[in-house]
Amino acid sequence: MTQREAIFPADRHALYEEHGYSAAIRSGDLLFVSGQVGSRPDGTAEPDFERQVRLAFENLQATLSAAGCTIDDIVDVTTFHTDPENQFATIMAVKQQIFSKPPYPNWTALGVNWLAGFDFEIKVIARIPASK
Repeated sequence: MTQREAIFPADRHALYEEHGYSAAIRSGDLLFVSGQVGSRPDGTAEPDFERQVRLAFENLQATLSAAGCTIDDIVDVTTFHTDPENQFATIMAVKQQIFSKPPYPNWTALGVNWLAGFDFEIKVIARIPASK
C-alpha cells in the first residue's frame, strides 16, 4: 500500500497545524494539494480581488515547490468562486498568465457562497516528476 506523506511550504506550516490539515499529500507519484487562498502573511484575506487570486497562485506554487513540482506538473484544477459571473474575467486573465501554453490542465470551476472571508480558492492534483 502506498504511504501518504504530508507536504508543507516552509512559511505557512503553522496555518495548517492550527486548522488540522496538510497543505498537500504525496501518494505515490501524485500530489493532492489542499485549497489555496489569497492570504497575506498574517493569514488575512487580501482585499483586492486580482491580488487575492495572484496570492492564491503564489501560495499554490510554494506548496508545489515543497514537493518538487511546478505549475507544469498540474493535471487537475478545481477553483471556488464567491461571485463567478463578476470575477471570471479577472480570474481568466491571471489563469492565462500562469497556464500560458498547452497542454492545459483539466479545470472545474464552482460557484460557492462562503470561503471563510476569501473570494477565490484553488486546489489541484499534480504528478510528481520521476526525478523527485
